[in-house]
Amino acid sequence: MKHIRPRAMIGVAAAGVAVALALTGCSGSSGSGGDTGSPDEPVTLTVWHYYNTDGQVATLEEMADSFTKTHPNVTVDYQYVPVDQMTTKAVTSAGAKTGPDVLVFGASGTYDLSQAGAIEPMDWFSDFEDADQFPEGAMQKVDGTLYGVQGFVNLLGLWYNQDVMTELGIDAPPTTIDELEADMAKAAAAGKQGITLTGKPGLESQWQGFPWFTSNGFSYGDAQAEPMAETYTMLQDWVTNGYLSKEATTWDQTIPFQEFASGSSLFAVNGNWQITAAQEAGFEYGVAPLPISSEGGVLLGGEVQNVGAFSEHKDLAEEFLEQTFFSTDGELALLKGFGAMPTRSDAASSPEISGDPILSVFAQIVQDQGRPSPSPDVPSKNVNAVEGLVGDFWSKAIAGEGTPDQLADDLITQLVPLLKG
Repeated sequence: MKHIRPRAMIGVAAAGVAVALALTGCSGSSGSGGDTGSPDEPVTLTVWHYYNTDGQVATLEEMADSFTKTHPNVTVDYQYVPVDQMTTKAVTSAGAKTGPDVLVFGASGTYDLSQAGAIEPMDWFSDFEDADQFPEGAMQKVDGTLYGVQGFVNLLGLWYNQDVMTELGIDAPPTTIDELEADMAKAAAAGKQGITLTGKPGLESQWQGFPWFTSNGFSYGDAQAEPMAETYTMLQDWVTNGYLSKEATTWDQTIPFQEFASGSSLFAVNGNWQITAAQEAGFEYGVAPLPISSEGGVLLGGEVQNVGAFSEHKDLAEEFLEQTFFSTDGELALLKGFGAMPTRSDAASSPEISGDPILSVFAQIVQDQGRPSPSPDVPSKNVNAVEGLVGDFWSKAIAGEGTPDQLADDLITQLVPLLKG
């Protein structure tokens, strides 16, 4: 089936996501400590976050207003903390045994926050009546213990130029790498670039490469050179055959999508955050799941939510999360205001998503291919080192800085000690 987005694509903010935010009727949490879910006395819930665009702030306020309508004695106090200060501030506060009632933080900070005691294990989440709506890929764990849940995520898909596909006689997006390469060969023969993607050294390239090297059988739990060598061979073949530009080694997520939107490439490996930018494309386009094997997965990026360890109102904070960030209506509101994909399976089947040819595909990818980011098999204290290293070698492979076997062997030699912790 083709997933086509017409040229006059409706953006997320105007995609008919008329969310009323009727976040009511949820049962109270059975969490430990603090006030009950319906306080008789005035209570202020403090929420730390790092959102600052107009749409994001408006969405947060909508959720707060909806919650306080059913909790009239509660005031939700959103406190903005710059993204580069969030982890440090939360860790410092935990040292003084203080902190917010709710934290919304980057996934990369989960380990540091858990070790500092700024957040606690989310044992209460298993009692949430809708817990089974969330995929495993949305669970943030440290050494197997749940320390956060993602109510919304960002992820990669395969964007395709429908006009070029039609010109080349390609009936549908590829579902295997063999089909992908056959399509790219047609594009190259017609003077088009086959694919654009990120190849800049560092963390972004690990995120970009994860679907492909896991598709070839690589696992951080049992790191072997062979799947990486196979992946590097694929990349270097793409460069040699003219499917992928060697300039990708300097590209972050923005430039390759600009290349795609200009009409110069058949495919782009990029994310849901490009939905608005795609409206500028002068051609029909669509999104499909990456054509990877059942072993492969797509990392789910974005923010994580949990109750603060030093909250004096933990039950109420848990209920707030259940009725906002973890509710169907709340996640659809976040889709509208943030452009991020809901993780709940029932949200994915809502008319706002199921009726949209772009959003429905990204929602499918969350459920079918989504994997936690960072990978649970990577020791939490070494996440940044591991991801940076793997991203660097992805970039080296595109640049041709060694044979696939040499690069894979060098990577594994450096990687294994980090994976042992």
